[in-house]
Parts: sequence; structure tokens; C-alpha cells
Amino acid sequence: MRKTERYPVSGANSLWHVYDTVPFWKVIKNFIFIQAARYSPFLSWKNFFYRVFLKMKIGEETSFALMVMVDVMFPERIKVGNNSIIGYNTTILAHEYLIDEYRIGDVIIGDRVLIGANTTILPGVTIGNDAIVSAATLIHRDVPEGCFVGGNPMRVIYTKEEMLERTK
Repeated sequence: MRKTERYPVSGANSLWHVYDTVPFWKVIKNFIFIQAARYSPFLSWKNFFYRVFLKMKIGEETSFALMVMVDVMFPERIKVGNNSIIGYNTTILAHEYLIDEYRIGDVIIGDRVLIGANTTILPGVTIGNDAIVSAATLIHRDVPEGCFVGGNPMRVIYTKEEMLERTK
């Protein structure tokens, strides 16, 4: 199970109560800087926006490709290690609004992780160091260190040991 905090709501669905859970002006500020980062051709600018304005923890030499969409409500709950690549049009969520509850969870991406294009990462997951995520994968649970995973639903394609054997 993903590591999320669960908050029940009553009456209308949880998204209807969005500004009871996160301040309106925070969302506006985050949206502006996320959009600037999504379209910026300069990796250093993206990391600056994420670190300074969104309070994300971004490691050294980490690269976010064009159009990456980070969580607009809780970007400060995203941590990416050193020398990782987040592929084109990837979405990283730290929240999910459901009918009867909303959930918030940290997303932790390790060092030297490669995430393929068009991947979606759900809240409350950890992706271990040296992992490789295939394009168009739905990350709905933790990814062990050194594994190669892919698909929807995600499955382990090669374990760390199999990956080491393949590189010999």
C-alpha cells in the first residue's frame, strides 16, 4: 500500500472542498512557477524554480524534461535525488482527491533514477536508487532499488540482480 495520509470528507466530493485543504493563493503561485518550469529550456532554471518557489528537494545535476508536471497543491512533498532524469510529460502527484476522501503522500525519487516519458507517479511512493522506469508507466507502488519496471499496472521487468547480470 502507498504511504498516504487519508482525510475523509462529507457532503460534496473532496475536490469540491479543495480550498479547505490548500490555500487558493498557494495554488495560483505554484501554478505560475510550474508552468514556467514546464516550458523553460534551461534545466538550471527549472531546478531553481522548484527549489526556491515550490520548496521541492531537488538533487544536484537532476534533469526535468520539457512538460513535466509536478503536483500543484503539494509540490513541497516531492523529493528527487542526485543525477536523476524525469522524462518528457511525466506527472508527479503528491495528492489525490477522491469522492469520500483526499490523500496526501510524499513522493521520493532516489539517485540516478531514469523515468521514461509520459509516466504518472502517484502519491506516497518511493522509487529506489538506480531504478529505471519504462515510458508510460503508472507508478502505483514502491519501486525497489536497481529494478527496471514498466507498464500499467506497473510490474517489475528485471530485478536488481537481473539488471546487474545483463550489464556483465
